[in-house]
Amino acid sequence: MRYWWVNQNRTFRQEIDGGYLWSPKRNKNGNRNPFYEFMREVAPGDIVFSFCGTRIAALGIVSGYCRESPKPEEFGAAGTNWSQIGWRVGVRWLRLANAIRPKDHIARLRPELASKYAPLTPEGNGLQSVYLTQVSAGLASALFALIGKEASSVADVGHEIIKIERDSPAPERDIEEWERRVEVAIVADAAIRETERAALVQARRGQGLFRDNVRSVERACRITKVERMEHLIASHVQPWRDSSNEQRLDGENGLLLTPTVDHLFDKGFISFEDSGQLIVSPVADSRSLKRMGIDTEHRVNVGGFSEGQRGYLEFHRENVLRMARGVGGR
Repeated sequence: MRYWWVNQNRTFRQEIDGGYLWSPKRNKNGNRNPFYEFMREVAPGDIVFSFCGTRIAALGIVSGYCRESPKPEEFGAAGTNWSQIGWRVGVRWLRLANAIRPKDHIARLRPELASKYAPLTPEGNGLQSVYLTQVSAGLASALFALIGKEASSVADVGHEIIKIERDSPAPERDIEEWERRVEVAIVADAAIRETERAALVQARRGQGLFRDNVRSVERACRITKVERMEHLIASHVQPWRDSSNEQRLDGENGLLLTPTVDHLFDKGFISFEDSGQLIVSPVADSRSLKRMGIDTEHRVNVGGFSEGQRGYLEFHRENVLRMARGVGGR
């Protein structure tokens, strides 16, 4: 279990009532924002302190992993300059009766503030630039003590959420609905030839022309080395939902993976550097990965990729992999 701090001055009501967190992927100038990147490392059972105005107004228990999602319609005019596709995390919220004001307790909290990416100034003021940031167990403990019994009950539920997610992971209905709408639009588009429409729909499931095109590039699972096609899935590197029609059928936008490896890659628990170096997400369970044939104790290289594949892998690392990129040294 880890602890996070979110600044919800503009989106408090929508996110609390909706049961989620949402952020853009990048700043409006296209640069990475560490406080958006942290969304990618939130995991089920983590605890979130919601800072609104000058007070911690709610506590949240993360109920699922981060995933891509369109900007919520209920945001309305909030974040006019934000991108339309961002990061979403499911959260179960509890509004606090004892909504403490951290500034009133800053002498107690100051020693626990990190030197980098802290949610408060040394004087106890909130930072408008912060959306989501990780807080130490020490700071979380101090806040829990100040909030009282409400915080203790949330922590207990957090441990239960971890167990529930392990046994019955939450379905990603928003992604399924997103892809279904794209598929409906393709089927209804009279400008696309009927045979191409069928190929695009089949490609969503890794079948048909897309599978054949991937076979012309890849011969085996990069991890397990399995070659028999009946045991392999043609998996999109840049997700089908994020691709153009040309990219949805491009063989270089695919890998042949065994089902367990496909699951890990599709959900962002693993990815690859251009050199073939395996990347493992920090939120992935190492024991489970080991049982699925992923070596987490040694450096693993699966071989180089073509120029076309490298472009798609960059997208996967930037938009699917559950790992904050470019925010080292925290």
